[in-house]
Amino acid sequence: MPTKRKKNELPPVSAKKRSQHKKLSLNSVSRRAFFICLGAILMAVGLELFLVPNQVLDGGIVGISIILSYLTGWKLGLFIFVLNIPFFFIGYKQIGKTFAFSTLLGISVLSISTYFLHSVPGFTDDLLLATVFGGIILGVGVGIVIRYGGSLDGTEILAILFNKNLPFSVGEIIMFFNLFIFGVAGFVFEWDRAMYSLIAYFIAFKTIDIVIQGIDESKAAWIISDDYIEIGDAIIDRLGRGVTYLNGQGGFTLHSKKVVFCVITRLEEAKLKGIVEDIDPTAFLAVGSIAEVRGGRFKKKAIH
Repeated sequence: MPTKRKKNELPPVSAKKRSQHKKLSLNSVSRRAFFICLGAILMAVGLELFLVPNQVLDGGIVGISIILSYLTGWKLGLFIFVLNIPFFFIGYKQIGKTFAFSTLLGISVLSISTYFLHSVPGFTDDLLLATVFGGIILGVGVGIVIRYGGSLDGTEILAILFNKNLPFSVGEIIMFFNLFIFGVAGFVFEWDRAMYSLIAYFIAFKTIDIVIQGIDESKAAWIISDDYIEIGDAIIDRLGRGVTYLNGQGGFTLHSKKVVFCVITRLEEAKLKGIVEDIDPTAFLAVGSIAEVRGGRFKKKAIH
């Protein structure tokens, strides 16, 4: 006799439906593997052809690996792979199987690539050029891997675990960890190399953001004006972006207000401000960055 389902209890999901939900297509898996390998190779190029020959470090486990490789004379790829193995198992348990195996693939390709590129002469002996271009190439590589669901350094996983028990954000923990590494690098190498390493790390960090978010970073805009219809029509006609009219209420006057909400790219922000300024110079306008946009008509090409 079938049992009665309790109130608010969700109906059971069949094993077939669960497997269909989790199954990834061969094309999706191949695409992810290709870009993770590409990102790992680019990181190896940034390390072995720019940073390492000039004794400039990256942060995290890779930075520790560079120091150990310099002190022992052993291959950099060996330290990168061995030191990241524990984080593969931690990531498998804490984050998920797909992330863990994507990370393992990326780290394996990175280790092998650094091994083969180690004998290739560096592109430049100029410290500034090596720092800038090494940081950019490294940041592009890491950004691609992160964008496709992997990681090339166990520091992020370690920071996520520490974040649960410490009053610091993940970013702050990573920053403290890297400052310690660069401090050690000042004693192992020269202090100017440690300072150049900080520059390379900053460049790579900013490049990673650009790769993950894209050059056309998304922005959300909220506009409060009595001319909301005219502003909304102008955004649709001149920017090619959809708008949504929200109901609001003034906190001081308690009067009803209409709020125009839309999502634009960073390159369209100045044009949006011009539209609002032309129609209602006294309008309230707030613009903020958003991490991701999906669905709707956002990908529609802007009308000029």
